[in-house]
Amino acid sequence: MAAVDSSAGDLRTLLAGPVLQVAPRLLGAVLRRGDVAVRLTEVEAYDGPNDPGSHAYRGMTARNAVMFGPAGHLYVYFTYGMHHCCNVVCGPEGRASAVLFRAGEVVTGVEDARARRLRSTDRDLARGPARLCQALAIDRVDNGTDLASGGIRLEPAAAPATGVRTGPRVGLREAADRPWRFWLDGEPTVSRYVAAKPRPPRARRTP
Repeated sequence: MAAVDSSAGDLRTLLAGPVLQVAPRLLGAVLRRGDVAVRLTEVEAYDGPNDPGSHAYRGMTARNAVMFGPAGHLYVYFTYGMHHCCNVVCGPEGRASAVLFRAGEVVTGVEDARARRLRSTDRDLARGPARLCQALAIDRVDNGTDLASGGIRLEPAAAPATGVRTGPRVGLREAADRPWRFWLDGEPTVSRYVAAKPRPPRARRTP
């Protein structure tokens, strides 16, 4: 008789909930690939069709299709022509809500993470969503990975974190005032808050 992976069941149960409940519960969870493991210290919630800041706000595209699938899968996107960022899909299938992994502390595999993040201090190895992906060697090839049974695993924290702070999400122009970023107070690996730059005014057409 095959052994039952109870941790996978625990993860799927956790991620099935509403995104604003799931996001703070992921603080202290561990994202692991091979020998490198990152303890999450900062995350952001994105609520699909109810959230203008979400990639899924205007519906399904080839880029965001994973968000509309089952909870527990990794959604990886490429941004600014140079960076990968990763999220975990949560909530009911078709809802397209997700939690962005913003920052964390490398707790095992520090040497491997250093090799991927040359000239970075240990504090900064996974301090920011792009750096976190670099430390774990995550890119678009990993889009759709099942974090309960795939080569990248998300291991829930044993208990809800304490000292959780909330505030506006980083770099958004739409729904920027929603306090849907969650982080562990006092953690040096939490990224620096940066507001979005306002769009330049459109030039008026001359008659």
